[in-house]
Amino acid sequence: MKNLLILFSCALLFASCVSSQVYEDLKDQNETLRAENEALMARLDGTETSADKYTVANLRDEVAQLKAQKTQLEMDLAATQGNLERLQKSYDALEANSSGALTENLELNRKLLKQLEEKERALAQEAERLKQIERKLRDRSARVEELEGIIAAKDAKMKALKDAISAALTNFEGNGLTIEQRDGKVYVSMENKLLFDSGSWSVNAQGRNMVQQLGTVLAQNPEIAVLIEGHTDNVPFGGNGNLKDNWDLSTKRATAIVGILTENGQIPKENLTAAGRGEYAPIAPNTTAEGKAKNRRIEVVLTPKLDEINKLLNEI
Repeated sequence: MKNLLILFSCALLFASCVSSQVYEDLKDQNETLRAENEALMARLDGTETSADKYTVANLRDEVAQLKAQKTQLEMDLAATQGNLERLQKSYDALEANSSGALTENLELNRKLLKQLEEKERALAQEAERLKQIERKLRDRSARVEELEGIIAAKDAKMKALKDAISAALTNFEGNGLTIEQRDGKVYVSMENKLLFDSGSWSVNAQGRNMVQQLGTVLAQNPEIAVLIEGHTDNVPFGGNGNLKDNWDLSTKRATAIVGILTENGQIPKENLTAAGRGEYAPIAPNTTAEGKAKNRRIEVVLTPKLDEINKLLNEI
């Protein structure tokens, strides 16, 4: 009997944290106690005599205690069962919530993974595009450097040409002759007073000498294109009937200079061009005698051939 009480005490001690297995154990013990109690009550009812009245009284007390303990145990059992039901409901709710949260997180992870994959593909494409741009940039940079080198070399050559012409025509420079380098070209401007008589397109002796010296320098630079332009002032031409106007006069004078240059067989004729500009490209106002004298001129424009430069520009 004491052993049963100890079992009940242990069951009561751990009832608050009982699991489903503990609950079943308590239930079995309760059934066992119920059976023992019924057997004991039957024995008491059949064996009670005056001889063992004291013992019966003790047994009744013990039975009363057992009933009280049984009642308490049933209450604890009911409480434990309620706790178990609440725990089961909490577990079910938690499991449902966890499952829903897990499903939601999985879906979110799928979306994030898809976005990451798309960004990785876009990044790979952008990286490849950047590589192509860098390759093109390196190629173009190389061509630009080559182009700059060619331009610098041509500028240096044109400066050397200008210096050579200045040296050859040093006796005329400052007396109606100017030589300058700009925009990658060399400009040799000769006032008509150094070359022609008024209204004439026949080159005088001084002018022929000057053009021949210029031709000597040009013969040493066969890669230079030579444009000879004739210019007049705005005074209408009043000469003989072979010429109609300043257009004709400026063209005749330019052609006369070309004729002298072609006498030098070392100058490629395909490099020479004659053009008449008339009065329409003045470099000074035609309102003064000095301005008109400057406008009446032969201008020789020396240009380096730009085949290499044009080729590189087309490749850039």
